Amino acid sequence: MTYEEINDMMAEMGLPYAYHHFAEGESPAPPFLLFLTPGEDTFSADNIAYHSFKQLDIELYTDKKNPAMEEEIEAVLTQHEIYFTKAEAWIESEKLYEVLYEMEV
Repeated sequence: MTYEEINDMMAEMGLPYAYHHFAEGESPAPPFLLFLTPGEDTFSADNIAYHSFKQLDIELYTDKKNPAMEEEIEAVLTQHEIYFTKAEAWIESEKLYEVLYEMEV
């Protein structure tokens, strides 16, 4: 999946989003999304890289738990046939919930 395809998929989720972070002072009110590609897994043999999978993290930030919104995001990922794992955390300093979706694309 190319960066452009990932960007298009993020737009389908219907929330403000940015790669990695919003510029200082430009962060929207929650809910919003961040996404990043922190690494790649490469399949190789005989000193040749045959295929590479990008690691993709999508972070949903909300000021209150919103299962319906999570379901909408998960529906977009499922529509794109992307397997993901999900984790959740409360960020006390920001007073926000973070729902993290981790996947390879």
